[in-house]
Amino acid sequence: MDYSTLTLLISLSQLLSVGTAAPLSVEVGKMKIKVKWMAEQLVAKLNNFQVPAGWTLSQPADDVDGLSSIVVILDGYNSLISDSLNGVSQVKSEISSLGGYLQQWKKGHCNEQRPKPLVSGPLQELQSRKEYIHTVGIEAVMRVKEFLTLLLKNLEQLKTC
Repeated sequence: MDYSTLTLLISLSQLLSVGTAAPLSVEVGKMKIKVKWMAEQLVAKLNNFQVPAGWTLSQPADDVDGLSSIVVILDGYNSLISDSLNGVSQVKSEISSLGGYLQQWKKGHCNEQRPKPLVSGPLQELQSRKEYIHTVGIEAVMRVKEFLTLLLKNLEQLKTC
């Protein structure tokens, strides 16, 4: 291959990548807007959840580290929220919807499938105490609210597969 052919191929490659970047960035923008709206709705509902007086979270929030970790953390906390807690069925359904939406987005837009992230931090701690279903459920509600608030401040992480 001669130099002029190589230069032409590089130029075409750059042109194609520039031409396809805009539609993808529009899709990413739409996805971020939808996730922001869903997360804000969930946080508003979780703000109405009654937590016992004086209950605080000791460890810092889970890290927002791309789509894979977001889906794992949402699913993990959702599985720990007890159905016996008053008024959580709608919240659990909406957490599932958000996680499902992100999972579908990931399947359709992420070429490389990263291995499922390991659970660590506060989620791992709660999963080790499942036998205390009521206590764990309340903390899971508080943790998912904390995580969604952090996600809203870090929506750029949604671009990372």
